[in-house]
Amino acid sequence: MSLHNTARPRWLTFDCYGTLIQWDEGLQAAVREILETKHRHDVDPARLIAVYDRHEHRLEQTAPHRSFREVAGAGLHLALTELGLPADERDVRTLTDRISAMPPFPEVVDTLQRLKEDGYRLCIVSNTDDDVIAGNVAQLGGHIDRVITAQQAGAYKPARRLFDYAHEQLGVTRDEVVHICASPHLDHAAARDIGFRCVWIDRATGRTLLPDYTPDATLSTLDQVPALFASLGW
Repeated sequence: MSLHNTARPRWLTFDCYGTLIQWDEGLQAAVREILETKHRHDVDPARLIAVYDRHEHRLEQTAPHRSFREVAGAGLHLALTELGLPADERDVRTLTDRISAMPPFPEVVDTLQRLKEDGYRLCIVSNTDDDVIAGNVAQLGGHIDRVITAQQAGAYKPARRLFDYAHEQLGVTRDEVVHICASPHLDHAAARDIGFRCVWIDRATGRTLLPDYTPDATLSTLDQVPALFASLGW
């Protein structure tokens, strides 16, 4: 697909973590802090993150729906246990507090301001809880019009329920939105299944495309979005 010869969107929706907010960097810092408190310098933080991600994604898709804090806590407990490490409540607080404090990428705030000035309305659609993401949104310069979370929808990406809920809340059809994201596993799967337009911000983190989906455009940083849209006559 391509964005050429398609209508200018009313709303731009964004994945938060990894797209607007420095997720990988913040998660690595949280895991290093957790391992430091356990005096386990022999454990590779990347290994713990990989095991945590596996458990977290599985729990998000397991009924009944639970809050992100619950899912993150259970996923972290399972990951630590799998690696033979002790787990306690302080680990969960460290993780969720770190997530809430993660800063935006350097170009994000100025780009959001530019998009607002260009007349777009901006919404975040994220796999998290309202209170967790509040700390991140507070760092985005007041440019975000709406924040829609898994907590509100009762569902996590890549389930289409979260995006269907977002479109309903915004009062738009899928053709009136362009989604901007960094996660093929979560957001591209939903774009494939629902059919909304999607721009991939490929920040060279090693994430790869799904074998059966190609985004409508691929950019390396968010600040390339306004120029892309201008080139389309939007």
